[in-house]
Amino acid sequence: MPPPLSLHAWLRYDAIAALVGQTTGVRTVLEIGAGQGSVGLLLARRFEYTGLEPDPVSYATARARFERARLREIVNGDSAALEDGRMFDLVCAFEVLEHLAGDAAAVADWGRRVRPGGWLLVSVPAGRDRFGPTDEKAGHYRRYDRGDLSRLLTGAGFVDCTELTYGFPAGYALEAGRNMLARRRVRVEHSLEERTAASGRWLQPPDWSAPLLWALALPLRAAQRPFGRTRLGTGLVALACRPA
Repeated sequence: MPPPLSLHAWLRYDAIAALVGQTTGVRTVLEIGAGQGSVGLLLARRFEYTGLEPDPVSYATARARFERARLREIVNGDSAALEDGRMFDLVCAFEVLEHLAGDAAAVADWGRRVRPGGWLLVSVPAGRDRFGPTDEKAGHYRRYDRGDLSRLLTGAGFVDCTELTYGFPAGYALEAGRNMLARRRVRVEHSLEERTAASGRWLQPPDWSAPLLWALALPLRAAQRPFGRTRLGTGLVALACRPA
């Protein structure tokens, strides 16, 4: 049974899966900012997976889902919570970088968890000029244009960076709907940190909806694939290698 991913998250996962397919030698995976664990469940079926989630509410949901699936492990905390110095074949951070004031410092920190010859995989919302109500509600500092992630990753010492866009055409309609909802619900008196913590819970689908959302997403995922190398789309995913 598929995990409960929103339609937009399925569009993102399609790009994630395409880039994961370009990696080699991946056995261990670290996900930073695992949210409620839906993407982590997909990764944990293929790899030795460790997830980090600082928000205690989202962490509780993720942990329950992993326990039901008899998979492990989810840790309540950020990258500093792994005190054993472990390094991983693949380090992932999906929809995290835009929440951080110092994105270059974050990429450098995450890179220290990547073994030599390993991979860093990140996703962010696309289009600096489309920063809107959803970004404000979610506690985003920025959105990214194509090429921005490549510059960040290469600046941190990574090589062979590949970027894919996702979300064209269906993502635009989904984003417009989220913006309409966010205009009614955004609470600017909440700090960026509070909005960031809550963002992983907003509009998250319940478990019972998982098969329906998976089926509805299939044609949308197929429709977006020809546009992954263009500037069209609502999100960006980038993969880069740490030199051996």
